[in-house]
Amino acid sequence: VCETLEETGDIERLGRFLWSLPVAPGACEAINKHESILRARAVVAFHTGNFRELYLLLENHKFTKESHGKLQAMWLEAHYQEAEKLRGRPLGPVDKYRVRKKFPLPRTIWDGEQKTHCFKERTRSLLREWYLQDPYPNPSKKRELAQATGLTPTQVGNWFKNRR
Repeated sequence: VCETLEETGDIERLGRFLWSLPVAPGACEAINKHESILRARAVVAFHTGNFRELYLLLENHKFTKESHGKLQAMWLEAHYQEAEKLRGRPLGPVDKYRVRKKFPLPRTIWDGEQKTHCFKERTRSLLREWYLQDPYPNPSKKRELAQATGLTPTQVGNWFKNRR
């Protein structure tokens, strides 16, 4: 139910549904272990501006990789909104960079690997290995490498062009 309401964007109904869940000690603990419930609570907290609740949820519960992207976006956007409110003006790129540095993603919603130079270190080292073997890969090798790295063949091709 939570996932359906989250996907449709009906935050108000999602919030009402969460309020209707049992609050008995055993039931409450069991329910709050489900990732879909935790993610729904985070979504409702974000959309209602309850950022403290959002941060507590994201910092204290481990989420699967499938949820990381959405939760990371909410974490950053919540911090951006708070910073904008404090400064009384929209944030520029440098302001957002400073916010990201001041409030790094918690390990519960991030695999811990730095994403510098746009690609993860693991991806870049694989690209470098292949480059040493062949700096001019053919389209099928680009597709194979794209599959191995999670990039598109175009990204792989551009990386090789830039490297050369």
